[in-house]
Amino acid sequence: MKQQTSNINRRSFLGSTALITGSLLLAKTDSWASVFTATDGQRYKVAVVDLMILKRQKLGAFQLTKDIGADGVEVDMGGLGTRETFDSQLATPEIRQQFLDKAKELNLGICSLAMTGFYAQSFAERTGVERMVQDCIDTMVAMNVKVAFLPLGVCDLVKKPELRPAVVERLKNVAKLAKKADVIIGIETSLAAADEVKLLDEIGSSHIQSYFNFANACDNGRDVSTELQILGKNRICQIHCSDTDGVWLQNDPKIDMKKVKQTLDKMKWSGWLVIERSRDKNNTKDVKCNFSANTTFVKSVFQ
Repeated sequence: MKQQTSNINRRSFLGSTALITGSLLLAKTDSWASVFTATDGQRYKVAVVDLMILKRQKLGAFQLTKDIGADGVEVDMGGLGTRETFDSQLATPEIRQQFLDKAKELNLGICSLAMTGFYAQSFAERTGVERMVQDCIDTMVAMNVKVAFLPLGVCDLVKKPELRPAVVERLKNVAKLAKKADVIIGIETSLAAADEVKLLDEIGSSHIQSYFNFANACDNGRDVSTELQILGKNRICQIHCSDTDGVWLQNDPKIDMKKVKQTLDKMKWSGWLVIERSRDKNNTKDVKCNFSANTTFVKSVFQ
């Protein structure tokens, strides 16, 4: 499996896609185009995270997503641990196609791929990170997914500002890889919006953007709408539209969701709102109940 993973798209990818300078034109458009038809005409689309619905890189995540009522799912790249790259089944073309076929069958979108392995690994210090990100990018191209989620996690730039130079240098290198593939890597940091703007400006690439998380603002006593406005439309590729676990979004006093919608409307932003958490603290294990409630509420506001 390691060999398969490390060689993804060195052979199979080149045989199944065509990379044209400036944009990606995919050979299997009949399969891949359908991944994005779930919410035609909707400015805001609602997704859930396969890891958080306890279906990490499992085909069953799609049916559960459908049952929850979401428009799509964020698919995880798998764990890292001490491996050279992600423990990803998506390195196998046949399995990749199963995921794409299931998305098409259920009319669901794959909004992004997630590199959540970096929640527990230091992006600034771990060796081989460019290879890991490249494997994710290759998978994105093979599945026609335009956004990947990269949490800096262990690299908390508030608590460990000394890691900033290494983070910037590595993200500049990642930006080159993303630009070549015409995809976006969305980073999640612990920084306030104004400081994240400075970080993004220092990186200096439209292929590295903010994957904004409501919970980061809420946990630090910052207003979600204000933070969104500071970041601006063109710096936000996708949004984790949830808070730390405690109560459902509809009962959360820290997020004025109608105000958030008004803010995003005014910014003329559009895209995926991805529900990650906001589970009822008294019933966190009831996946369908928690995510159905949050999805229903977010859709009632945004759609």
